[in-house]
Amino acid sequence: MRERNIIKSIDRDSPLRHRAHVGDRLVSINGHPVQDVLDYKFYAYDPRLEVCLRRPGGEEITVHVRKAEGGDLGLDFESYLMDAPRACANRCVFCFIDQLPKGLRPTLYFKDDDARLSFLLGNYITLTNLSPREIDRIIALHISPVNVSVHATDPELRVKMLRNPRAGEGLAVMKRLAEAGITMNCQIVCCPGYNDGAALRRSMEDLAALYPAVRSVSVVPVGLTRFREGLTELRPFTPTHAAETIDQVTAFGDECRARLGSRIFFCGDELYLTAGRPLPPDEFYEDYVQLENGVGMLRLLETEFRSALKLGGEPDGVPFSIATGTAAAPFFQRLLDMARERYPELRGRVWPIENDFFGRSITVAGLVTGGDLIAQLQGKELGERLFISWNMLRRQEQDFLDDVKLEEASAALGLPVIPLESDGFALFDAICGQIPSLPAPVREDSGEEYYPYNQ
Repeated sequence: MRERNIIKSIDRDSPLRHRAHVGDRLVSINGHPVQDVLDYKFYAYDPRLEVCLRRPGGEEITVHVRKAEGGDLGLDFESYLMDAPRACANRCVFCFIDQLPKGLRPTLYFKDDDARLSFLLGNYITLTNLSPREIDRIIALHISPVNVSVHATDPELRVKMLRNPRAGEGLAVMKRLAEAGITMNCQIVCCPGYNDGAALRRSMEDLAALYPAVRSVSVVPVGLTRFREGLTELRPFTPTHAAETIDQVTAFGDECRARLGSRIFFCGDELYLTAGRPLPPDEFYEDYVQLENGVGMLRLLETEFRSALKLGGEPDGVPFSIATGTAAAPFFQRLLDMARERYPELRGRVWPIENDFFGRSITVAGLVTGGDLIAQLQGKELGERLFISWNMLRRQEQDFLDDVKLEEASAALGLPVIPLESDGFALFDAICGQIPSLPAPVREDSGEEYYPYNQ
C-alpha cells in the first residue's frame, strides 16, 4: 500500500521551502497526527506551527513555522486527499454510474461517497460510509457545509432506494450534525413511484424540521439512460408529473418561507423544462445556493444576459452557432431572439443535440458527447464559431464523456468549438465576438486526479 502524506512538490513561496524536501512524509502539525487533507488544512491554519516530517530514511525532524493565519503551507502531495478516496457502499436503484456503457475512461466508473470531497469539492454523500469516528471528526473540525444525498427520510424507503442496510440511519446522522451546528445542503433525486408524492412530503417535512442547519434542498429528476438492462425498472418524468411535483415542492416551499423565512426547497431547472413551465423569477431562488445542482442556473443566466444587453456592446457580425441539449435549446433560442431585437445584425443559430450516446431521454447539455456533437453538426451551416457549455467537458482535460477531445471536435467540424461558462455576461460577450481565452489542456496521463459527480 502506498504510504500517505508524501510530499510531491513544494511551492516557491512555501514557508517550508528550504526545510522540507520532496519525498518527505508529513507526520503531524502541532502534535496532531495528519491523516488526510482535512487534518492538513485544519491544523495548518494557525500562524505558528510545529511541523513534524519524516525523511525517506526514517529520521523525523520538527520544523518551526511562522506564517499568516490561514496561509497555506504550500505543500503538494502525491494524492490530493493524501489518502485513498472512499468508494460508495450503496447500490442505488437510480445510480447514473450503473447506467454507463462499457469502454469509457476508468475514472467515470468510480463512485465516491467521501465526506472530504463533499467539503472540498462540493460532491454529495449519502452518509452511509461514515464511521462514528468520522462523524466525531466532522463535528470536532466543524467541517461545514456538508452536501447530503438524502433522497428519502423514511428509513425503510431509503434502505430500499440505496440498497444499503445503513441507509436508514441517515436522518439520525443529520440530526446529530444539525445539533453540532453543521450546515447541510441536500438533494433528492426524485424517482416516480418511489420517493415522490406522500414520500416526498414526508422528506420535506423532516428536512424542514432541521432548518437552519439544512440550508437548502434541491429536488431533481432521475436521469435514465438506455443502458439499464438488468437494473431496477424506473419511470422517467412525464410533463404532467413534472408539473405536479413542481406544484408540490413550490407549495411546501411557500409554507417554509412564511414560517421560517426561507423556502429551503427548490426544483431543478430540468423539471421546469420537462413540464413546459416558465422558470420562477430571480427572487424565488434567494441566494442561488444550489446552482451546481442545476437549480436556478437558467434563470440566473437569463438575468445576467438581460443585464448585459442593457449595458450594450458592439457585435462583430461574425456568424456563430450554439449547441446544447434538447431541453435547454428553446431557452437559448429565446435569448438569441431577445438579443436580435436590439442587434438585428446578429447572425446566430441554436442547435439542439439529441443524445444518441446515452439515449434520447437524456436531454441535458452536460451529458452531450463529442461524438453526438460531431455526427449531428458535421456539414451544417455553423458560421465561424460554435459555442458549447463547459459542463460538457472535463475542465482541465478538455474532453467529452466519450473521450473525444475538444480539439478533435473543432477539427471534425472545421471551426473553433468554444466552451463558455454558465454566465449570461460571458454568453453575450461571446456572441458579440469577445471570445474567452482557452487554457492548455491537462491530460489524464499527467497524474491529475479526477473525482466524478455521484448522485
